[in-house]
Amino acid sequence: MDPARRLRYTRAMPQPKRAAERASVRPPVQTVESIVVLTGAGVSQDSGVPTFRDAQGLWEGLRVEDVATPEAWQRDPALVWRFYQLRRAALARVAPNAAHLALARLERALAARGVPFLLVSQNVDDLHRRAGSEALIDMHGQLRRLRCEACGAPDWNEADLDPEAFVPCPTCGHARLRPDVVWFGEVPYGLAAIERAVARCTRFLCIGTSGAVYPAAGYLAYARANGARCVVNALERPENVREDVPGQDNAVEFVPGRAAEVVPRLVEACLGELAT
Repeated sequence: MDPARRLRYTRAMPQPKRAAERASVRPPVQTVESIVVLTGAGVSQDSGVPTFRDAQGLWEGLRVEDVATPEAWQRDPALVWRFYQLRRAALARVAPNAAHLALARLERALAARGVPFLLVSQNVDDLHRRAGSEALIDMHGQLRRLRCEACGAPDWNEADLDPEAFVPCPTCGHARLRPDVVWFGEVPYGLAAIERAVARCTRFLCIGTSGAVYPAAGYLAYARANGARCVVNALERPENVREDVPGQDNAVEFVPGRAAEVVPRLVEACLGELAT
């Protein structure tokens, strides 16, 4: 694992406190159901969205650091713009898979029962939104959205996809919008709201993450320290999931497999348990 990726986003913000640091002030176990779901690249991989962790790289062999840092944008904005414009255009060729649809179904079912729910996505595609998810925080930004360097105004833009032409700001007229994605060293979106939700959740479901990108990778330990039941799904055991002793109190349940196959089963099981 590249050290730069492991430390992604940590330079601009403090990390959530470690579980051990919270032990002396741990709140009572929550009795009112509340569910938080965290998704990573694995949930969209089944839709054909490539990831930075693929052996061949995401696009023409470029390193993530060459196209996903503020320094890269300043150094070669044309290269970075082309990279993200091609990714934005590629969204039209993918669709939500069974995992996205199951999570949207879970949200609707919980809303009908008055159970608080939050979906936190590390992905920058729009597949959760297209699947129907609404209680959603895109903590690493959104490819469909551009943002002005000068005035900061966001621009939901699905029409301007030319990789060779910058898009001016419709609000202030600045010559160049940037992709509204969180680059290395930048602060993710919605951190305060995410931490509040994780602190009070009774169930924490983590899907398709590497467990290496912070602060998101720290939420599993935080939820566990606060008494939540934690379930993790990925093809391989993530870096932040240790081998638990079977039967151990509050152990993390690791369910290997493809998200599109596993998540619908997890959702049905969760709804079944809540109905009893």
